Amino acid sequence: MPSIHSKLQIGVKLTGNAAAVMLNTAMMRCPLAAAFLLAAVRFVDAGGYPAPAESDYAIRDFKFTSAETLPELRIHYRTLGTADKDSQGKTTNAVLIMHGTTGTGAQFIRPEFAGELFGNGQPLDATKFFIVLPDGIGHGKSSKPSDGLRTKFPRYGYRDMVDAQYRLLIDGLGVNHARLVMGTSMGGMHTWLWGETHPDFMDALVPLASLPTQISGRNRAWRRIIFDGIRSDPGWSGGEYKTQPPSLHTAAEMLWFMSSNPLLRQKEAPTLAKTDEALDKFVADIVKADDANDVLYALEASRDYDPGLDLEKIRAPLLAINSADDLINPPELGILEREIKRVPQGRAVVIPLSEETRGHGTHTIAALWKDQLVRLLAESKSN
Repeated sequence: MPSIHSKLQIGVKLTGNAAAVMLNTAMMRCPLAAAFLLAAVRFVDAGGYPAPAESDYAIRDFKFTSAETLPELRIHYRTLGTADKDSQGKTTNAVLIMHGTTGTGAQFIRPEFAGELFGNGQPLDATKFFIVLPDGIGHGKSSKPSDGLRTKFPRYGYRDMVDAQYRLLIDGLGVNHARLVMGTSMGGMHTWLWGETHPDFMDALVPLASLPTQISGRNRAWRRIIFDGIRSDPGWSGGEYKTQPPSLHTAAEMLWFMSSNPLLRQKEAPTLAKTDEALDKFVADIVKADDANDVLYALEASRDYDPGLDLEKIRAPLLAINSADDLINPPELGILEREIKRVPQGRAVVIPLSEETRGHGTHTIAALWKDQLVRLLAESKSN
């Protein structure tokens, strides 16, 4: 299921027209050969990094901050590389990367992110690092309302999601230390919480497209509009709908409005007809892939996010990266610049508007900020 913050650039790029022709021909003549060719094309396009391995970790009797309990919480995850430990048994090369709202760990396996970071000689070379990409609670292939419980699914929050990620690493994967914890959008917000709740667990932190403060103002309002719309929709039927309610269309339209910058939207939709066409396609893609209850829960999960109380507890070097054209976290608020001063080893970068930036989605265009990541990795050392 694609993330609401990465709908602008969906799909896997092939390595030129020749590769596309070869793939189409192979699929018609020999499905098995096509499978091998597709794998090879993806490997080459990925810049030399291996395909991720996927698995699930089951947490028994998981207790949420709401006091609700799930007999078994399934956390799906992807990994690249192999974990290394030093002579004292401490994991030395683990990298945790967390996705945005309604996204999955799969959203990072794309040329503009993995292709810039995970290949040979790149900043997070998968032959040297052990990269962990979990699907958060309520997302992807992890336990979520649409699995069957619907509105009986426990009300999870961001702190529950961080707790589940921690238990995946510690108990599920045997990772007792992280070289780097980072995330985009919601995952960026999780990164701030990771730094506060587990301050000695990591060597460095990189929250992208997020602010270290409670969800408020316009950021709260657009979320509230969506889940109020879903709950007041007669078609929602208290969460027991047979087909997706019309309010999911409205939610998708709001996401299209917030997820990019005005210049890019005007460029791709310069007329009334083109705008309607782009919006209709965006909405259709979301309605096919998403579920109203899952979207409702995912957006409401931000209610317990408030890292501003404990920023001084963050001990690891932290690099916060935002973009000037982010409508969800606009720099004119001055929040990042003010709050980063409270982080003992904190530094903030705001990427200027350019033809390459993508509003909130700039977080996934690694070419725009990976030099800053390289600097942080060089400056931070294992404790």
